[in-house]
Amino acid sequence: MPSVYKGPTSGEPFFEQFGETPLITAVFTYIGFMLLNLLGRLQDFLRWCSVLHCPIVVEPKRTRSFVPLYSSYEAFYTRNLYRRVQDCWNRPICSSPGVQMVVMDRKSNDSGWTLEFTGARKRVLNLGSYNYLGFGDPTGPSIEANEATTRRYGVGVASARQETGSLILHRELETLVAEFVGQEAAIVFSMGFATNSLNIPCLVDKDCCVVSDELNHTSLVLGCRLSGATIRRFKHNDMVDLERVLEETVVYGRPRTHRPYKKILIVVEGIYSMEGSIVHLPEVIALKKKYKAYLYVDEAHSIGALGPTGRGVADYFGVDPKEIDVSMGTFTKSFGSSGGYLAGSRRLIDYLRSCSHSAVYGGSMSAPVTQQVITTVRVLMGLEVPGEGRHRIRKLAWNTRYFRARLHAMRLIVYGNRDSPVVPVIISMPAKLVALSRRCLALGLGTVIVGFPATSLLASRVRFCISSMHTREMLDRALEIIDQVAEELHIRYCDLPIPQWAEELLAKEYPMAPLTTTATFTAFNNNTDHLSVLKEMLVNSSVDSSSVCPYKKRQ
Repeated sequence: MPSVYKGPTSGEPFFEQFGETPLITAVFTYIGFMLLNLLGRLQDFLRWCSVLHCPIVVEPKRTRSFVPLYSSYEAFYTRNLYRRVQDCWNRPICSSPGVQMVVMDRKSNDSGWTLEFTGARKRVLNLGSYNYLGFGDPTGPSIEANEATTRRYGVGVASARQETGSLILHRELETLVAEFVGQEAAIVFSMGFATNSLNIPCLVDKDCCVVSDELNHTSLVLGCRLSGATIRRFKHNDMVDLERVLEETVVYGRPRTHRPYKKILIVVEGIYSMEGSIVHLPEVIALKKKYKAYLYVDEAHSIGALGPTGRGVADYFGVDPKEIDVSMGTFTKSFGSSGGYLAGSRRLIDYLRSCSHSAVYGGSMSAPVTQQVITTVRVLMGLEVPGEGRHRIRKLAWNTRYFRARLHAMRLIVYGNRDSPVVPVIISMPAKLVALSRRCLALGLGTVIVGFPATSLLASRVRFCISSMHTREMLDRALEIIDQVAEELHIRYCDLPIPQWAEELLAKEYPMAPLTTTATFTAFNNNTDHLSVLKEMLVNSSVDSSSVCPYKKRQ
């Protein structure tokens, strides 16, 4: 159901929507998984009886006496379900992950056990990469700086930061990041996943409690488990449930002794990469203060992609970034590079420099990777190519809303916040999910699909990622493909009314069409020839995209 309340700095309502899978679709989804499970068990039995013979899945005689690395049941899903459709994942590309990419074709001659290249290549629109601001393209202001840095420092550091692997570039980047995110100090790491998993154990221990959103990223979950702290989960973005968990944690204390916890750490994400939702930061901060807890915010997907200046979820809501005790982010998404950072008080960062496993034992960021982030941050701050960073941020914001509005008009179940560039669309049925991925690729659209067990059984989805470098024509072409595939696969499940903001945006973009109410939008989408109507509207449309940018206050 939609969630609306005043939040962003633009003064507009904070809108999120999570539609429900229809009952008939849910029933067929469960039946489909039951059949797949039964067929998988039958195949395992036939292999055990040597009726089905595949050398790849037969354990060699020389290792049969070894202690097994894993049980066969743990690999059941991979062996019998994922194996059939693995061509939809791990697709190799032979180009940069820009708005267009070149995908290498593969085929299988043994029912999916192995894949081999055919030699064919296909150029497709890229709606699967986290290249939110387009800095991952091999063009732009950072390329020349990266080349000069590589010639001076080389491509590797061959040491940890505490030994001989600390470059002056690392210090420069840390100073820039701290200034950019509004914190006293920052420390950078060579891997985003390790930034969470190897640093959270430095912040909490067995005498502490971590209150974690149930949909937090695996790196956060792993870090919390490695810390040894007590872990309490709350329902995704549910502030009532978060307060209930915090209250119980404070009142009852530790499980056996009921002694108070030494520290309570709330762990959330800025943008949740699977749901496309945005944390309700002002409410989380209020609860943090009320129960005297600390706040850890993972901004891997929100830094650079949210807020009038791209400074993340704090910028989006207009709150003081120092209200966040530990701010985490990665350079893999909006910055087009690699690595991650933690920002906070100077005392905290000095502590991490000496105690973090990632800082003490991990290799440091290479010079060209560091330079890429430095140049990108300087562009976003307006220190280089003035106006370019702000233009990309505003273009991403408009592209996101436009793309989401069009999907809502197609009657698809679209998850998440209207300002999130991560756009999940629920498909539910595994067969349709795979068919959508293959059909989109055949029509020239590269996407990412996610299914069970990474999601719940009914929440299998296709996930689109929007970039500021996508042109209007590219988005319209992608939407045409999505609309065609949605019609072929019958995945127009949504029975919720089209959001008012989507109606207003589309009515402004297509002034020739009387699309001002939900009824007329529905009639428009039921028109079998509406793609040609859209093309005609696009030719005659002269609306400036910046006029509907959510970060531009309207008169």
